[in-house]
Amino acid sequence: MSTKTHSTSSMPPASEQSAKRQKKSPKPKQPKNPRKKQAAKKNNADTSGPEWQSRRLLIGDLCELLETYLPHNEVNDVYRAYLFGAEAHEGQTRRSGEPYIHHPLEVANILAGMHLDSRSIIAAILHDTIEDTETAKDHIASEFSETVAELVDGVSKISKIEFQSKEEEQAENFRKMMLAMTRDIRVIIIKLADRLHNMRTINALPLYKRRNIARETLDIYAPIANRLGVRQWAVELEDLSFEALYPMRYRILANAMRKRHGNRNAIVERINDAIVEQLKQEGVEAEVSGREKNVYNIYRKMREKNLSFEQVHDIFAFRIIVDKVDTCYRVLGIIHNLYKPIPGRFKDYIAIPKTNGYQSLHTVVFGPYSVSIEVQIRTRDMHHVAEVGVAAHWLYKSGEAPGDRAHETALQWLKNLLDIQQKAGNPREFLEHLKVDLFPDEVYVFTPGGEIKKLPRGATVLDFAYDVHTDIGNKAVGARVNRKMVPLRRELRNGDHVEILTSEWGRPNPTWLEFVFTGKARANIRSYLKNQQNHEAIAFGERLLDRALHAQGSSLEEINDEAREVLLKEISMKSWDLLLRDIGLGNRQAPLVARQLLPAPEDEARGEPTGVPAVAIHGTEGVVVNFARCCRPIPGDPILGFLTAGRGIVVHTEDCPNVAEYRKHPERWIDIKWEPESEGTYPVNLRIESKNQRGVLAAVASTISEQEANIDSVSFDERDGHYTTMLFTIDVRDRDHLAQIMRSIRSKESIVRVIRIKG
Repeated sequence: MSTKTHSTSSMPPASEQSAKRQKKSPKPKQPKNPRKKQAAKKNNADTSGPEWQSRRLLIGDLCELLETYLPHNEVNDVYRAYLFGAEAHEGQTRRSGEPYIHHPLEVANILAGMHLDSRSIIAAILHDTIEDTETAKDHIASEFSETVAELVDGVSKISKIEFQSKEEEQAENFRKMMLAMTRDIRVIIIKLADRLHNMRTINALPLYKRRNIARETLDIYAPIANRLGVRQWAVELEDLSFEALYPMRYRILANAMRKRHGNRNAIVERINDAIVEQLKQEGVEAEVSGREKNVYNIYRKMREKNLSFEQVHDIFAFRIIVDKVDTCYRVLGIIHNLYKPIPGRFKDYIAIPKTNGYQSLHTVVFGPYSVSIEVQIRTRDMHHVAEVGVAAHWLYKSGEAPGDRAHETALQWLKNLLDIQQKAGNPREFLEHLKVDLFPDEVYVFTPGGEIKKLPRGATVLDFAYDVHTDIGNKAVGARVNRKMVPLRRELRNGDHVEILTSEWGRPNPTWLEFVFTGKARANIRSYLKNQQNHEAIAFGERLLDRALHAQGSSLEEINDEAREVLLKEISMKSWDLLLRDIGLGNRQAPLVARQLLPAPEDEARGEPTGVPAVAIHGTEGVVVNFARCCRPIPGDPILGFLTAGRGIVVHTEDCPNVAEYRKHPERWIDIKWEPESEGTYPVNLRIESKNQRGVLAAVASTISEQEANIDSVSFDERDGHYTTMLFTIDVRDRDHLAQIMRSIRSKESIVRVIRIKG
């Protein structure tokens, strides 16, 4: 972040530094503040220059702020840390040319603005001394405290180790920082404040460095701030990173937001007045305010949902702060009585707080002027935690304080990270898990006992199993969601009741890594696979293969050596034990190997075509694959494979109605996936409803042809004199191709509806 000229002299004790300064410095005019007097004595140079005046002003302002909430002796300790840091960084400058001590002072000022304890402030002032000066950790411990030294060490980067790449260095730095966080979470708070000031001054760096730092901030630091509940920092980090990465986009959106705010001020004021008036009539005291979304949030919504700027800004947001929890629910009733609530848009984060401790009631109502209004209702304490998150644990306190909800949830998250770190094979793997684990959106599901589990949106049933317990995940063989059998890859939804089915023979396999979402599950699966012994994998593979052969009317004893040798030659495997090991580790599916060992059915022996491209499904080479006609899966669809006697693997979409019967036989399920570059075309059924006009069939057929798709068949079902239903079977390449065709058909004026038929 900065360019520094390092001092070559060793660091003398603080008392000697003070004595030297007093001997060398001229006697300036006595300042009113004694600390400013000491600051003036700090330099041999002329203290009237603008550079020194700026430095003196910074420490003076910091001490004045600290005196509003810290005892006098602790403020003196902070000032002593400033003298220590100023001496250590003497002669060092930032890219902007200012003395380097400005940076740690600004970081300390950011933390003081949140009223953090004195140890955090001292560590912020000294956070770069170990990394960038001759100062040792022991020296800091002896001058201040062991706690301060640990905080400074935790924030410091690893600069003494040679790394093979920048990526590896970054990963190791994050790993070290996370380990320090588990001992004292203030490490990450100081690091976030450090990154925040670096982002505020990032324009002094070259363009390529600005982009790299901004991308890292957007991917790691802003999500961490959000995960710890320090929302005001997360918002600023997001906007500063967005501005550094895409300056033109940022300027256009920021200008558009300013214009929108001015144009809609009158509407916001009227809605605000209406809410305030209604609350007064009901005898409720509350603070009501409008709130503005940050620029990056708007950009992300526009990009993810393919919306225009006006569509994103169609929501007006208001925040209502009250005195206690009961009043929150009372205000919710008042708002719903004033404006009609929009179904499905109410969330109770008071009863079920977010992982970072955030609590609030969220509702969206249909307000006047045909606009949607988003309302957040919370208590003052909840609002405080929503703004500063886990940092609230140290507010107005020095030393250790009793735990609160935000702090406890943060510590639990850090404990999970520590578990992931211990099982990760290398720093890069840990960084990968960390990035995956920073998703802010959550789903809430229930265990069989009624306990609520919070998981990131996108988590699967298998992620839930590992969240309950590592052994449950390792031995999972299936699951029931809402009393229905589902595969382990099934994505969780809010309100699901999940029950995991386990077996003593259950074991993790590498295919699970393709659909698990959380870092905890991924780390546990990888750890198990790495530690599994070869002979265990061989024995387990043998049992799996024998069971698969029994399901097809044979057994391992009936397979002769000649059949084994033929198969080994076909798949280029050196030995039978290696094949069994692959099955045991999950690299090969036992039902598929069993199918290859048995004689082919007559229709396969005659070479009858199956209509399936040779490499459509990954991992099924050498086995007959058929696509179900009921749901007609195409590349991109979530799919399941079912082993069927005489037909090989039959592929269905996961939501196919005819799959229900197969759910009774989970032992015949096979986890399969599409090849990344599946070739060929696949039939799919469409129902097209249109106005009964002349030439509509020709128009639809022409549109399909223009999109490079073939029509296999067409049939009609005329409902009345005004509307017609046409049933098409067309050949498409994948889901994207199908979506493109359906959009083109819908764009025709005569078309009422286009839907894909399954089942």
